[in-house]
Amino acid sequence: MDYIRLLSDSFDYTKEALWGRWVRWLLLLVSVVIFPLIYGYSVRVMSGTKPAPEFEGWIRLFVDGIKLIVITIVYTIPIMILTLIPIVLYAIPVPAGSEPLLSPEVGIIVALALLILFILAAIVVGILATFAMVRFSQTGRMGEAFRVGALLAHIGEIGWLNVFIALVVLTVVVAVVEFALILVPIIGVIILLLLTPAFIIFTYRYITLIYESAPAPA
Repeated sequence: MDYIRLLSDSFDYTKEALWGRWVRWLLLLVSVVIFPLIYGYSVRVMSGTKPAPEFEGWIRLFVDGIKLIVITIVYTIPIMILTLIPIVLYAIPVPAGSEPLLSPEVGIIVALALLILFILAAIVVGILATFAMVRFSQTGRMGEAFRVGALLAHIGEIGWLNVFIALVVLTVVVAVVEFALILVPIIGVIILLLLTPAFIIFTYRYITLIYESAPAPA
């Protein structure tokens, strides 16, 4: 996978979407506050529309944004359950004077195993959720976001490692730029806020390109 091409294409797409289009930029800034609207616009970006779509049809944007939020919440449920497991285990009371269920050594091993399981599950679910969002955006049907078999086949065609590395590259690039802006006193934070629509468009265009790097199963 050509990660440089993904970054370059996403940057050009974002630049074309916002540079000189100040009304669209302002509307997107407002939609960040009314967040279902920005999610709805993200659906249009992930639909593969090129050049970037206009910010219009607010009701449809709002509805699509709500659908995307629902999809995201559903995919976070397994991670939430895994997060609660150690909390529940820790909260189980041990009767006074009784021996602990696990020795300290075994407890450490169990904790490490749960941590590794959590990290692996978070990666798998995160990748599945990413592809689910794009599949919904490109088909217009929420049900397609939960066709796990089709999603797994699509990811397998591209390669789990390729997708993982591509998402890591995206995360690092965005984090570095944001951190650099934060380091600039006062004005840096203001610029970061103003660039929020650019980061959003760039991110969703990037994951769309990952998705489209191999044909999606019917």
